[in-house]
Amino acid sequence: MTHDDLAFADVVELQRLLTAKAVSSVELTELYLQRLKTYGPVYNAVVTVLHERARREAKRADAERARGRVRGPLHGIPYGVKDLLATPDAPTTWGALPYREQRFGFDATVVKKLTEAGAVLLAKLAMVELAGGFGYGDADASFTGPGRTPWNAQYWSGGSSSGSGIAVSAGLVGFAIGSETSGSILFPATACGITGLRPTYGRVSRHGAMALCWTLDKLGPMARSARDTETILGVIAGADPSDPTAVDAPFGVPRRKLRVAVLKDATKRAMPEVSTNFRASLKAIAAFADVAGEVALPKGPWGPVVGTIVDAEGAAAFRDLIESGKSRELRNADDKLGGYVAYATPAVDYIDALRQRAKLNAALEKAMEGYDAIVSPTLSTVTYPVGLSFEKAYPKYPGGPSLISPGNLGGLPAIALPNGMGPNGLPTSIAFLGRVWGEATLTALGTRYQRETSFHRRRPPLVTHV
Repeated sequence: MTHDDLAFADVVELQRLLTAKAVSSVELTELYLQRLKTYGPVYNAVVTVLHERARREAKRADAERARGRVRGPLHGIPYGVKDLLATPDAPTTWGALPYREQRFGFDATVVKKLTEAGAVLLAKLAMVELAGGFGYGDADASFTGPGRTPWNAQYWSGGSSSGSGIAVSAGLVGFAIGSETSGSILFPATACGITGLRPTYGRVSRHGAMALCWTLDKLGPMARSARDTETILGVIAGADPSDPTAVDAPFGVPRRKLRVAVLKDATKRAMPEVSTNFRASLKAIAAFADVAGEVALPKGPWGPVVGTIVDAEGAAAFRDLIESGKSRELRNADDKLGGYVAYATPAVDYIDALRQRAKLNAALEKAMEGYDAIVSPTLSTVTYPVGLSFEKAYPKYPGGPSLISPGNLGGLPAIALPNGMGPNGLPTSIAFLGRVWGEATLTALGTRYQRETSFHRRRPPLVTHV
């Protein structure tokens, strides 16, 4: 295998090569460290590279393997984490200048579990400042600069898990951990042409992770295949005494042909390429699942309800930053003021949003009855140009029907899968929205889809300068 073949191999294949002793964890680690150095700054993907820790953990993994001890399917696999997860080896910056030197003396639970599984932590990856909680209005919303998709560096990587999406897409890590409050795994997975899995709320502990919205935040894997996301989730999931919202819940796939509904009007206002690619995806899905009609998204103020909850809880999470005036040190012009707007959210609006949330979630659950998942384009467009405000981009990149807000409001799992190419060499994506604790069903659907297609194996045309 060439170095590129190794860099772009998925976790399952890398573990096979490690088991066969065709490559060592130290060799993989050095390969990725070099790629992080070469490509990380080009695409604004990285905050901190953990050279010492990575080499120490890789040597340990190889030594244990030589003694016949393999901790599991991630043993010796190098990875990166979104820089909202605490580690003692480097600052945990939350993508924001006011926290540039912030340090914690412990590993977040997800990092601790991955370390115990033998994985090798390479880097803290870039993110939109404060995970986008203050309403950033363009791609330039981190002190590391705007994330750029490896498919076309003039276009955005998506946010807020920008560095995680870039690093996986460009072959800078074996896999990455991102977070989602309302789209922050699914959007960069789409923009970067990778697979992203948003777990059920409560599936993965958030201890040691930056809090933006306590009732919506979720951590999940971003990888090169659906089978990888299943493997990674199996390691990081589970109850945690340090996070009372994290629980043990079963994984399981129904022992029958899976039933998939199509979101009604799924391609309304979508780019032509998104529509074409979605229709082709439905044909591929019909080869292994029962595509059993359409489901209409229940009517309701999904976006405003999510927005109100994020504003209220985000202002509480960052109250000290707002009241101190230090939010004016943020990079994005909208973020400098957005915290004050969120801070002014009336309590009655927040309470009403929670009441509306319960009604909307009940309606969505009823709409999904009889189906294992709903499929739709993840986004109705490809990603946006860097340097153009989202407001100015909207006429050319209009939003169509999306399950991102409803799925997050209900705490439901979803998986995004690359399904073709659109304008300017940019990828498109489909998403399956699942039932509560239905991640194994989603990864089964994703794995079968990726067995029928090859979009997840395509490699972006990387450059060394922009």
